[in-house]
Formats: sequence, C-alpha cells, structure tokens
Amino acid sequence: MFEQFFSQISFVDVFNICIFILFTICYAYQIFYVFVVLFKKPPVRVANKNHKYAVVISARNEEAVISNLIHSIKAQNYPQELIDVFVVADNCTDNTAKVAEQAGATVFTRNDSKKVGKGYGLDFAYTNIMEEYSDKKYEAFFVFDADNILDANYFREMNATFDSGAQVSTSYRNSKNFDSNWISAGYAIWFLREAKYLNQARISLDTSCTISGTGFYVSADLLKRHGGWIWHLLTEDVEFSAQNIIEGERISYTPSAIFYDEQPVTFKDSWHQRFRWAKGFYQVLMHYGARLVKHSFKNAPGKRFACYDMLMTIAPGAILTIISLTFNATILVLAIIGWMPPDIMVWSAFTSVCFCFLSYLSFMFVFGALTTASEWKNIRATSAKKILYMFTFPVFMLTYVPIALVALVKKAEWKQVSHTISVNIEDFMEDREQKAQTRKAKSKPQKAFFE
Repeated sequence: MFEQFFSQISFVDVFNICIFILFTICYAYQIFYVFVVLFKKPPVRVANKNHKYAVVISARNEEAVISNLIHSIKAQNYPQELIDVFVVADNCTDNTAKVAEQAGATVFTRNDSKKVGKGYGLDFAYTNIMEEYSDKKYEAFFVFDADNILDANYFREMNATFDSGAQVSTSYRNSKNFDSNWISAGYAIWFLREAKYLNQARISLDTSCTISGTGFYVSADLLKRHGGWIWHLLTEDVEFSAQNIIEGERISYTPSAIFYDEQPVTFKDSWHQRFRWAKGFYQVLMHYGARLVKHSFKNAPGKRFACYDMLMTIAPGAILTIISLTFNATILVLAIIGWMPPDIMVWSAFTSVCFCFLSYLSFMFVFGALTTASEWKNIRATSAKKILYMFTFPVFMLTYVPIALVALVKKAEWKQVSHTISVNIEDFMEDREQKAQTRKAKSKPQKAFFE
C-alpha cells in the first residue's frame, strides 16, 4: 500500500509537504500561546515608588494630532512633575513645532535630509536631552508616535512595570479609528492580536516580548550602555528588539497600560508603510538572523526560546510562503508555455497554491475572530462592523504577500503617512464610561411584568 502511495507522489508533492511540515513546526508554539492567554493570567504589578520619565515624540508634519497626545500626557493620573515631554520636529514643513510648544512640550528642531527615519530622530532627542537636561536624572524614556493618545492611567501602570525592574516594556495597543474601513480595522486587529495573543502569552511564560514602533519605554541605563538610540534600520523597533533579545535583555509587557493609535485608511498609504516594514524585516534578518540562530542554542533556556521566537517573527513565515508560491507558480508557468508536460505535477502545483492561500486565509480568520471576540469590549465600533471586519481581516493580511515579494527586489524609502483624526482622551473615557454603564444596566435583574 505504501509503495503504491509513494509511487504516485511527484517531487512537487514532496516539496510542498516538506514546506507545510516545516511551517507547522516553526509556528505551532503560537497555538500554544492562545491557550496560555485563555488559561493563565498575566502577572499583576504594584509600584512602591514613582519614577522620573522623559517622553520622546519624533514628529514630522503632525500639527493636526500632536496636541491631543501631549494633552493626554498632561491628563495622566500620575505626578506631572515626574513627566517631561520632548518633541523632535523632524524635517517639518508645517506648524508641528509651534503646536507642540503651545501644548506644553519642549521642542527640538531637526533638519537632515540624508539621515531620514524615526531612529535618527530618537537619537537626536536623546543626545539633546543628555546635553541640556542631564540634571533632571530621567530614569527611563517613553517613545510615542504623534498620532497616539494615552489612557489616563497609562503612566501609573507602566511605572509599576518599571518599578518591578523591567528595563524595557511595551503596552496594549488599541485603535483610534478601527471603524474607518477594512484597512484601518485590519491594522487594529493585528495589533490587538499582537498585544493579547503574543505579548501577553510571552510575559505569562516569563520570556521576552518585542516592541512595536510606539507605546514603550526604555530605561536610561540601557540607552546609556548603548550610547543612545543606535538602531537606524527601516524598522528600528524590530532591530532594537532583536539586538536586546540576543544580548539577553528581557522586554516586558504591561497589558493594563492602554494607548490608542491612528491607522492608515487608504491602500496607498498602507502599501507604502507595510512595504517599508517588510523591507525592514529583511534588513533585520540579514543583520541579526545568524546571531538569533546561534543564540537559540547558546543562551539559557528562557533566553534561547526568546531568540527563537524573535527569529520566527522576522523570518520563516514570509520566506516559506514566498518559496512555496514561487516554486509552484514556476511549475505552472513552465507547463503553460510548454516547457513541462501538463501531468500530475502541474495539478499538484495548482492544488498546492490553492491550499496555501486557503489555509492562510482560514488561519488568519480564526485569529481575527478570536481577537475580535476576546477584545470585543475594547473595540470602538458597532457590532455590525466588528463582525464585518472579522471577514475582511484575512484579505488585509493576504495583501502582505505581494508586498513581501516586491520588498525582496525594490528599494524602500521613508514616506509620510498622514494623520488627521483629532480626538481627545476625554472622548474615549466618556465612551468607555457610557458602555460600562450600559453593560451594568443590562446585567441588573429585570423586574417581573406584573410586579
């Protein structure tokens, strides 16, 4: 029976089975993460001391939104004398600097058309703060994007994590505009999934998380040890995470520290942004991939797994998918132009491509639906839109495939993604209070009709 089975398998089948097995082996642990989140609560931290922080915001042409972020920082349930806000007006051509200064921030102006990118802006801010405000003795530096706004308890919750000894921590990333369209919702679900089913699982298992662009702090000691913000690849956050995980630094996560992020609403902006991310991931893989592989075997057990997890974040998923699609598509093209007989191998290639797409869409739907269900109360959208965008989320994720392919061969440049949604934190807090009151009213036992 086995001889008959193997005699009917072509080398195309063998190749695709091997890719599928390898992919499953690489990412099975993320299924385990789901059960960790469902059955294990993250650690609860309580601060014994309030610490002194500097907030760094690298902003380029963000006059429409930056005052909302600064206002949300000024409205924190945390001693204001322990928070100073610094804004880098990075190659701005609008009134970002003036608006930020009027909102209460200290502004540094940077004009450098050659060294473009957030990493350079962060390093510029750090250098200036150390030169002009070293007497303030900041214990950690928070990093936000100009379009963010913070929950009123954000600093109080992050301070508890810092006080527990964590040198780096990320936080819970929600969305300002989940309900704009399927693109913004796709981003929002992905970041909610990253916070809930990746970082929360990691912190519960006492391994390392990763920072994701914004909504994190880095201790002053760590930055001093590195000589400032030295990470300047296209995805400086991923580069930072990779290097520090290799060096054994554990990146923490604070699920109770909530901030809101504005997501792109046009496919053009989304393409440019995710193309830069994809290119940046390849850069990090080239620079740190070998060391991550090495330290996946070399470090202590917990640190070994953190290196493996980081490697899976930047490498195999996209690469295995590209290899599989390229191989099978080549078989089909060769058959169409007559260079290969249209036999069972061609059928195997066609079915493999279909299986690859369908399995990817199914996997993403499950994760999108699970994330939407578990974070239902935290998503600012109607029930109808929440349900609708569960089905569009797999399509949004599928668009990463052509982006990843193009990023292999095309040079990436930093391009502005416009932010225009001006929302105050009070609007979010009022909305949350109203929903809480509604849920409380619905939970009360109803009186009998004739009572």
